[in-house]
Amino acid sequence: MKTSTPKKPALPAPSPKSLPLIGNSALIEVAGIQSVPAKIDTGASYSSIWASDIQMLPSGELEFTLFAPKSPLYTGERLRTRRYRAVRVRNSTGQESIRYSVPLSALINGKRIRVRFTLADRHRNDFPVLIGRRTLKNKFLVDVSRLDVPYKSRIRDAKLTRELLNNPQKFHQKYIHKH
Repeated sequence: MKTSTPKKPALPAPSPKSLPLIGNSALIEVAGIQSVPAKIDTGASYSSIWASDIQMLPSGELEFTLFAPKSPLYTGERLRTRRYRAVRVRNSTGQESIRYSVPLSALINGKRIRVRFTLADRHRNDFPVLIGRRTLKNKFLVDVSRLDVPYKSRIRDAKLTRELLNNPQKFHQKYIHKH
């Protein structure tokens, strides 16, 4: 006789009123890199981050760099992990590709969370990071009319923002109050 074990009841979803509001874009921190422009995309299932020089080491570790040398966000730091998966991703035109997926720490709208990012070459995209539904679900309420990162202030402005955050006084003297 086959018996079944009862499933645990699913936790109730948070009330939409209790979730932090996020716009269609945001400046986030990911893997210790601040002021990274991210597109908030409820149409995408997975979150994705621009990665380059992705290599599988003989030890079985996945090694990669976030962004690329021509990006103002590029630090050159090599990240290594054994915590990776392979996932099938379908783009907006229906084309399927296989990508690695890795967990990275991110600060989004003041909330520190673990995000599973697919690694992709996003150098042609307006935003180096895309935040998809799996990351947003039960964590944020998206208001698409809210523009947190103006469309034109993409990657090229990230360098200015980092400079501002590193030394506000020096930034002010250099760009705002020129003497």
